[in-house]
Amino acid sequence: MMETLNNDSVTSEKERESNMVEEKKRAQEVLHRLKDAYPDAPPTYLHYSNPFEMLIATILSARVTDAGVNKVTPILFSMYPDPVKMASATQDNLAQIIRPCGAYNRKASYINESARMIVDVFGGKVPNTLEKLVTFPGVSRKTANVVLQTVYGIAEGVIVDTHIMRVTVRLGFSQYDKKPDKIEKDLMQLIPKDRWIDYARLVGAHGRQTCKASHPKCSTCNVNNLCPSSESED
Repeated sequence: MMETLNNDSVTSEKERESNMVEEKKRAQEVLHRLKDAYPDAPPTYLHYSNPFEMLIATILSARVTDAGVNKVTPILFSMYPDPVKMASATQDNLAQIIRPCGAYNRKASYINESARMIVDVFGGKVPNTLEKLVTFPGVSRKTANVVLQTVYGIAEGVIVDTHIMRVTVRLGFSQYDKKPDKIEKDLMQLIPKDRWIDYARLVGAHGRQTCKASHPKCSTCNVNNLCPSSESED
C-alpha cells in the first residue's frame, strides 16, 4: 500500500512539473505575440520627468485613472517641483490641488510625508529598492514596483494593477482573482525574471486596448487561441 502511495506521489509530481513546463511555454508565446501587437507599449501611462514626480504620481493613482492623475500633476509640480517645497506645503493646499484624484485629504498627507522622508531620511533622493520604497505612506508593493521598473529599470517583482490582474486571470496564469499579491507570486514562478518588466508593460497594454473589463475584443485578440477564457468563434 505504501509503495502504491509513493508511486502515485511521484507520478503527481511529474505531472505538475510537466504542466508547469507547458505553462511556461504558453506564457512565453503570449509575450512574444503581445510584443508584436504592442511594440510601443509604454512602461507607464503616468506623466513624469524625474523619480520624485513618478513616486508622487503613483501614490496619487490609487483608485483613479492615470489620465485623471495626469490632469492634476502639472499644477501640483509647478507649485511644488521638488521634495523640499512639497514637504513645506500645507496639507490643505495640497488637498485642494489633488481633489480630483479622490481621497484627497489622505493622499495629501501621504505625499506631504513622503516628501519629508525623501529629504530627511533619504538625502533628497527617491530610493531604488523595494524594501525602502514601501516605507513611504501610501506606497504598496505594487506602487513600489511601478517606481522601480519605470524609473530605474529594476525588477524586484511583477506589477499587478487592475488591467494586469484581469488579463492574467483570464489567461489562466493565476486562479487568484482580485488577490494581487498571490497573482504576483504565481507570475514570478511562471515568468523569467528578465521578462517581468515586459510582462507588466505588454499585458497592461493588452488589458487597456483589447482585453477590456467589459466586452473584451476576443475575435481580434492575437492570443485568443492561447486563452482559456476566449469568447472568439475562430
